[in-house]
Amino acid sequence: MRRDAGPGEDGPPDLRLVPLAGAAWAAAAWAVGATGWWTVAGVVVCLVGAAFVWVSVSVPVPVPVPVSERRVGGAPAARRAPAAGAGRGRRVSPGWRLRATACAGVLLCAAAGATSAGLHAADLRRGPVPAVAREYGRAQAEVTVTSDPRLTRPRVRGNAMAPVSVVLDGEVTRVERSDGSVHRTRAPVLLIVPSGEGREEWLRLLPSTRLRVGARLAPPLRPGEPFAAVLKVDRAGPPRIVGPPSALQRAAGDLRAGLRTATEGLGPDPRALLPGLVVGDTSRIGPELRDAFEAVDLTHLLAVSGSNLSIVLLLLIGRPGRAHQVERGGLAPRLGMSLRVTSLAGGALTLAFVIVCRPDPSVLRAAACGGVALLAIGTGRRRSLIPALAAAVLLLVLYDPWLARSYGFLLSVLATGSLLTVAPRWSEALRRRRVPGRLAEALAAALAAQAVCAPVVVVFAGRVSLVAIPANLFAELAVAPATVFGFATLALAPVWATGAEGLAWVAGWPAGWIARVARGGAALPGAELAWPGGWWGGLFLALLTALVVLGARRLRYRGPVAVLLAALLLVVVVRPAPLARWATGWPPPGWVFAMCQVGQGDATVLAAGGDAAVVVDAGPDPVAVDRCLRELGVIRVPLLVLTHFHADHVAGLSGVLRGRSVGAIQTTGLEEPPGQAAFVRRTAAAARVPLVRAGPGEERRVGALEWRVLWPPADEAAAASGASRTGPNDASVTLLVRTGGGVSLLLLGDLEPPSQRELLRAHPGLAPVDVLKVAHHGSAHQDPGLLGAVRPRLALVSAGRDNPYGHPSPRTVRALRAGGARVLRTDRDGAIAVAGAGRGLVAVPRGW
Repeated sequence: MRRDAGPGEDGPPDLRLVPLAGAAWAAAAWAVGATGWWTVAGVVVCLVGAAFVWVSVSVPVPVPVPVSERRVGGAPAARRAPAAGAGRGRRVSPGWRLRATACAGVLLCAAAGATSAGLHAADLRRGPVPAVAREYGRAQAEVTVTSDPRLTRPRVRGNAMAPVSVVLDGEVTRVERSDGSVHRTRAPVLLIVPSGEGREEWLRLLPSTRLRVGARLAPPLRPGEPFAAVLKVDRAGPPRIVGPPSALQRAAGDLRAGLRTATEGLGPDPRALLPGLVVGDTSRIGPELRDAFEAVDLTHLLAVSGSNLSIVLLLLIGRPGRAHQVERGGLAPRLGMSLRVTSLAGGALTLAFVIVCRPDPSVLRAAACGGVALLAIGTGRRRSLIPALAAAVLLLVLYDPWLARSYGFLLSVLATGSLLTVAPRWSEALRRRRVPGRLAEALAAALAAQAVCAPVVVVFAGRVSLVAIPANLFAELAVAPATVFGFATLALAPVWATGAEGLAWVAGWPAGWIARVARGGAALPGAELAWPGGWWGGLFLALLTALVVLGARRLRYRGPVAVLLAALLLVVVVRPAPLARWATGWPPPGWVFAMCQVGQGDATVLAAGGDAAVVVDAGPDPVAVDRCLRELGVIRVPLLVLTHFHADHVAGLSGVLRGRSVGAIQTTGLEEPPGQAAFVRRTAAAARVPLVRAGPGEERRVGALEWRVLWPPADEAAAASGASRTGPNDASVTLLVRTGGGVSLLLLGDLEPPSQRELLRAHPGLAPVDVLKVAHHGSAHQDPGLLGAVRPRLALVSAGRDNPYGHPSPRTVRALRAGGARVLRTDRDGAIAVAGAGRGLVAVPRGW
């Protein structure tokens, strides 16, 4: 393989370090999850193989003397020149020696990667910390913080919202067991602090701070995690600090705090995004904004990445291709800096970048790659970014083998490699087809990064973003100005707060643009495509991508075909309502009621004419209910009814509010659980939507749609009495609905049998209905008297696929069918829409 061409010349890329880095990476990824003796065996095999290859090309092999040259009777048989190598051994060809040396190098790097990973993994299995964790024991520990604290993501578990906890990485240096024994050690751990008082103090902790905590220890949830134990802190409250952070970390913390202060006056999205984009501070980024970035594959912009360092170094040293030209770019030549001084300044800048932004995988990769490149500049050798990337991967994997199993590190390396290898070729091909130069570079970069990264994203996300390429193109317009002005704000904040606020205001414009791109792309109906997850799903997508690329190269009429495919993709992503209904048949024309597929929860929709609908419950997931309402074409919600405050009915509230006009939110009078009732109040207040309580006997009408509140009773004490037996379920708002076409519906919320019987006693004239929303996801707890009285034609059940509760209960399904009802369930049928009336009443499942 040829070396890099000299300055000013083009040549093939230097890939000699790539197999070495790949071997170390693969071996480390295997060894961190293997047992000790398997790792030892793997290292020995690699070393023996390398020694064998090396000896085979180093030791000459004797060559026998030909018969014709042997002496006959003491004299030579013939006078001729000796054969080449006779008496010295066979000469090994240079090509074979080079290949054998490369093979030996690969084996040695694999042995080094496995050795480093084995030693790191062994540290997690020995010592007092893993021993206590295996017993799930309690201990007092001194812990040195090694990461920024972060909050867990809010999640719905059953009918409750899982509490948000503070999570941080640390290293245990001293542990006191329950028997009084004290041990000095060094063990990496994960600290989980329950929500409660003192959370803000925990979130302000800086790396290198030393704490004393009492905790219960447990083993990591999954093998192969870089922790010796998980420490669940015993009590809430402020942390007990026994040692302050280092001066370096205090300085970095002051810079980050200054950036947060300077961005306080910005809008919600720029205020949340700018600290994450500049220094990796994601503490303000909420679930909605994160979901939007995930939907359009812009998560690399949610936190600082290698691109940020690249932009900063670009200001210093200019474009990579001009580093050794007479007309160098960047600020360095304008400041009179030599190549060596430039490399030292770049190294100092890189070190400061890592300290302030924290050593995340992408930051470490970028820093190592930039360091190798700066070393090449300082020594006067031509910079080659592919060897620099390979050397960075090799060094980082040997230093921290856990990176070998990091999806973030893998995506970072793949994206950078694609920009260095694939993107230039695709850019040149686009230029040959008369695409403008800058547009060709940007489009080729987005296409290349998506092609190599999408299969990896599929492995852990189980989806493909159909808007990732245009979203990255539009967002890229604002990344550089947001980063430059953001770093300027960071540097100016400690010395001039007012000036920093002005720069933050300027940086907020491009940051807000990036957020609008993410939200706009995520709001498109076809932004994401479900795909089989896991490594098999990723492999299938990789093969499909390779076939598409090879097919495109052999296609004769690429231009027209590309335009046609782009138009088809646009239709799939935008999904115009008439076309989507024609293609899928859902929702059917004239639908009057729909039950959304939101998992284990409830979200139903009553058509109120045109683009208006009354929504009953919001389900547990904002994304799911928002998608359902978009598919139904709902833009105006005159009333949103939340039957009760369980999380599987209210946690998706922001999804209903997203991009829609909501007139009012009606709730039950029993505000339990209190935390989720407070969540509804906060969300409604932020959206400036009034809250009203449902009253028994209350009648309302929207267009041709009318309904009456049957439950809870007027006496809230009675509702509370019911709640004391079975919780807030018995305070569910129950509606009897009639559409303009005469379809009757009974929506029972999560009423339990005692309240179902009381409901029937309170309304003895309750007549049969056309549609029944079965109570409590079709659980086994149903009152036969109520089911017999309403005798529905259609019984609809909202339940999550493979839910752990066994909903709907087979007994309930049998009882409904015995009463003559057709039973449909979202866990099998997907979303369900009801259309028609009378004999023409039909239920149309959307399917999965």
